[in-house]
Amino acid sequence: MSVHEKAPLLADDKTSPSRLPAKKSEAKFRLVIHGGAGTMDKSRSTPELRVKYKAALTRALLAGYAVLAAGGEAMDAAVAAVSSMEDCPLFNSGRGAVFNVAGKNELETSLMLSRPPSTHPSIPSTRRGVGITLLSHARNPCKLARTLYLSPGTAPHTMFSGAAAESLGEPLGVELVDESYFFTEQRWREHRRGLGLPEEPIPYPSKPGGDDEDNTQVPLDQLPTGTVGAVALDVQGCIASVTSTGGRTNKLVGRVGDTPSMGSGFWAEEWTVKGWPRRVWRHIRGKSKHVAVGISGTGDGDYFIRLATASTIGRRMKYMHEPLSVAAKACIEELRRDGGIGGVIALDNAGNVSMPLNCSGMYRGVVYEDGVPKTAIFDDDELD
Repeated sequence: MSVHEKAPLLADDKTSPSRLPAKKSEAKFRLVIHGGAGTMDKSRSTPELRVKYKAALTRALLAGYAVLAAGGEAMDAAVAAVSSMEDCPLFNSGRGAVFNVAGKNELETSLMLSRPPSTHPSIPSTRRGVGITLLSHARNPCKLARTLYLSPGTAPHTMFSGAAAESLGEPLGVELVDESYFFTEQRWREHRRGLGLPEEPIPYPSKPGGDDEDNTQVPLDQLPTGTVGAVALDVQGCIASVTSTGGRTNKLVGRVGDTPSMGSGFWAEEWTVKGWPRRVWRHIRGKSKHVAVGISGTGDGDYFIRLATASTIGRRMKYMHEPLSVAAKACIEELRRDGGIGGVIALDNAGNVSMPLNCSGMYRGVVYEDGVPKTAIFDDDELD
């Protein structure tokens, strides 16, 4: 397979039984994604460029939807969606990641579940998820996160980094590539301009007549700080959050952002509502006594870390009994007050979706049981 071809939806998992298609009468399933948030200049956008971004978001949504519609796991759907964006040079993750001050790509990723996947009952409920940072060879960092999460015997920890993490994943089937795979010309030019350095020579110039058109496409988000992410709810009621990024443009070597930091840029949890009056009221309204939520953030990660943004959304829901949309909006407003730009995608097990942002744009999209993907880019865009 050429490095420019899309990888298979997911590597074969011999431990997972075949799944039957979900019936319409079964529980809800949802997938919500983002492709980064930041200071996007609407005046620079063209209809052609907007179509490219929305088409890439649609591909990611449909990749995840195919898993969910077949009754598959939220984890696998979120990984399918994120790996699609990691393979697209338009986004700051995987092939298309930004460069650090040394002109290198240092990638980050994470995965977290509200409860263990039904297809892997041996995973302890306390495992929750993993974060990985400083990657330079994992073609699809999110697949490495999935692999390490499902291998507690090999990788018992919560956070991993660098070549050691990649060496754990390679024998388990994770594809590693040369560093040149992640190079894109426009991100390189941004990196050099940001440091006041000459943009040429280009280390890996595009070949005439090749399939690298998106490699040289000027992206909407200049000097990005964003990520890509997906949050999925499956028919079993499990929620999974998966996030992946190249980090901040011209970040210091070795900088760790919010994407691999549990509670900052990602979160998923499930709890039982306490107190009989509240539980009775929920029962009367046809709501479960169990609540689950998943969050993936994008934007200026240093602020997400300082404010523990992702987990705070869950805490507001759990202890202040706020609806998902209220909790998510409050935390994004808190970021804004501190000077941090960004947004989140969030999903609960009732099927509620929230996508607040405090900046000019966030690539985002959602797909429900009907299989119709809806996407948006700028802050005043309606999903369509």
